[in-house]
Amino acid sequence: MRVFPVRDPFRRSQLAIAALFCSLGFQYATWASRIPAVKADLGLTAAEVGVLLMAAGIGAVASFPLVPVLMKRLGSARLALLSALCLTLLLLALALAPDYPVALLVMVADGVFVGCLNVAMNAQGTALETRFARNTMARLHATFSAGSLLAALLASGMNAATSSVTEHFGVAAVVLVLLTALARPGLLEDEAPAAEKPSKSRTGWSLPSRVTLWMCCAMAFGTVTEGAMNDWSALYLREVAKSTAELAPMGIAVFSGMMVLARLFADGWRSRWGDGRVVLLGSALAAAGLAFALLSGGVAAALIGFACVGLGCAAVTPCVYVAAAKQGSQALALVAAMGTTGLLAGPPIIGFVASSSSLVWGLGVVAAAAVVVSLCSTRIQWTPASG
Repeated sequence: MRVFPVRDPFRRSQLAIAALFCSLGFQYATWASRIPAVKADLGLTAAEVGVLLMAAGIGAVASFPLVPVLMKRLGSARLALLSALCLTLLLLALALAPDYPVALLVMVADGVFVGCLNVAMNAQGTALETRFARNTMARLHATFSAGSLLAALLASGMNAATSSVTEHFGVAAVVLVLLTALARPGLLEDEAPAAEKPSKSRTGWSLPSRVTLWMCCAMAFGTVTEGAMNDWSALYLREVAKSTAELAPMGIAVFSGMMVLARLFADGWRSRWGDGRVVLLGSALAAAGLAFALLSGGVAAALIGFACVGLGCAAVTPCVYVAAAKQGSQALALVAAMGTTGLLAGPPIIGFVASSSSLVWGLGVVAAAAVVVSLCSTRIQWTPASG
């Protein structure tokens, strides 16, 4: 049976790579949406939830020296498929974790494979744009948000049907296996790398340029903002805004749904206004919208604020990845690694702030992170508007 009845090679590969992006978004938002249940099952405090999320960030950091080696030996396609399958198994392991220490080990391993898949799938996306000279990165990232949206809707339905995290994650694992099978036939084989400037380092790595460091900063703080919505919006709605248990996962749904819609149009915005302006104005909108939600209080204001964050952050990571790719493979790997760090290590910091003060102040850190992205965007060499 042919998985891809698509003759256009660009569309065939685009669908395959999109399945990887969707898989990562779905896996990540699945366990994030059930943090309240995991917290209750294991009897965790807010600080312990923060440490649990920090464990994933530690795993992501640990993956940094591992990813280049695996990319070289396996190639981005094989590494992506292997990572996607391991993340499926880790989701089941988290559901079956008998105590807090085991859950911590599972989250460390999760962070490692999230780091591997993040780099591999973005390398695939960059290769697709380069090989066919067509702009598609924003739409690929839209499928990551679509995966998060699908996971949030599934979580809401499963939460209404059963309180069992194991049953929920079992259904989610089936979805992840199907997405991995969908991706396998259409992935691109890595081409031989173009000749690069010789490096004075024996390891082949050179110090990043100043522009690359600004990209790393923008990516890290941008993914802090994005990751916080996935990890903390449900708890904010439930514990601060006093929503029902069934409504709590809709914070992720609203945020992810707005990101999906925005990313479908983001490539056009980039062509019309340029990447720099899109990132600058978008991150400013995210900061203003979240500040409005926190100052106003209530469920309605929270959902409006989360929607503004989704709209404003939609084009940040795709634009930064494109800019990094133009600086070379090392810059792309480093920026992708910082993205994983922000996505996984940012939310635990918010947990520590929330534990020492309140979740309102914790999410205030997220609004400040969006402001930092706006400032960084003024120091990066962006793709200019094309018309």
